[in-house]
Amino acid sequence: MKTVLIVDDEAAIRETLDQILAYEGYAVRTAATGAEALAELERLAPDVLLLDIKMPGMDGFEVLQRLKAAGHSVPVIVISGHGTIETAVEAVKAGAYDFLEKPLERSRLLVTLANCLEHRKVVQDRSYLAAQAGADSPLVGESRGMREVKAFIEKVGRTDATVLITGENGTGKGLVVAALHRASARRDRPLVEVNCAAIPKELVESELFGHERGSFTGADRQRIGRFEQADGGTLFLDEIGDMNEEAQAKVLKAVDEGRFQRVGGHETRSVDVRIIAATNRDLSQPDSGFRQDLFFRLNVLAIHLPPLRERGQDIERLLEWCMADMSRRLKARPRRYALETLAILRRHSWPGNVRELRNLVERLLILAPEEVIRPADLPALPGAAPTADREASLLACRDFQEFKDRSETIFLQHKLRENMYNVSRTAESLGMQRSNLYKKITKYGLRTQPELD
Repeated sequence: MKTVLIVDDEAAIRETLDQILAYEGYAVRTAATGAEALAELERLAPDVLLLDIKMPGMDGFEVLQRLKAAGHSVPVIVISGHGTIETAVEAVKAGAYDFLEKPLERSRLLVTLANCLEHRKVVQDRSYLAAQAGADSPLVGESRGMREVKAFIEKVGRTDATVLITGENGTGKGLVVAALHRASARRDRPLVEVNCAAIPKELVESELFGHERGSFTGADRQRIGRFEQADGGTLFLDEIGDMNEEAQAKVLKAVDEGRFQRVGGHETRSVDVRIIAATNRDLSQPDSGFRQDLFFRLNVLAIHLPPLRERGQDIERLLEWCMADMSRRLKARPRRYALETLAILRRHSWPGNVRELRNLVERLLILAPEEVIRPADLPALPGAAPTADREASLLACRDFQEFKDRSETIFLQHKLRENMYNVSRTAESLGMQRSNLYKKITKYGLRTQPELD
């Protein structure tokens, strides 16, 4: 759930916006002054700030200046009842994402808010991929499966061929994409990611190809799509198996021809983009719900990433590498693993794969009380079979947050298993948005496929 902090000195406006946004599924916090807003920002990290310009004491411009000086990255949408072109330009120059004039129109507010959050995600995705593409994020491991992956990258990376990467969630598909891009002649051009599972159906075309101003309700500015952003570089279509069929048809045309039109536009645009797609599903089956012509177009060169349970000899090396890397990033003293701890971790099935392992190492680095990590320091590992002492395990949690994390992990894994690991069906049964469930799966390293015998 996205959090919006509303900052306005008029109580009626705060209450109205609170009601509108809460109804739309946002978590809402409010502040009556600029000073209250800055104090609230110290307590929580909102996803977006709705900020009034004209307020007694510290006005909106001063709040923007202080946010910039403090290095806050929260996007800001400025609102004002004294809207002029000069005010809007000044607000954007001061760092605001957009400017809305009071009285606020509900539909424009919601579209601007959605666009702002999408923009923030693009920025975060780029930062993530930039970090993944760095030399400090290697593909760790010398198992047979990893040797095949590295040989594939070495051979295919220098080409412009389309690549399809398959494998379970958390196996390192983003790392392979970054390595392929880094090995190519496009390394100095953009690497742009699209998470196909996280884009609402009605926004897919705009997200991929962009739109012209006025092309639909709320399209108050021109938008450059991901294909254009990636021109000359690499476009990573992650979780492409979750893309709806209408969007699949348009992607097929764009990939085949290297041309497209923005939504609401008439000009045909050409781009030079290398396509790398990834999925955790088997798209080769006619009943997969995925267009077979698009599958064959993407499946020019394919590589399957082995799950961590099939890379037993890499686990200890990964644990050591992640500890060294994480301690450097967190500026913390690295810990050592007791032999008994390593034995437990080697036996674990790692349903969340490398992502689960990395998250575990970060948790242990922060929470383990001593220099040596012992079995008692390990949390309840997700995906483990139910045991008679599960209640005792929950009651042994150090704090309420750990209890919530463990219990949520157990509950969601049970629901996934109950729904035959169908994420869409599980989300529907829980009354939860699919994108939100995917975030939980990533956060807790949940298993999304039956465990092999």
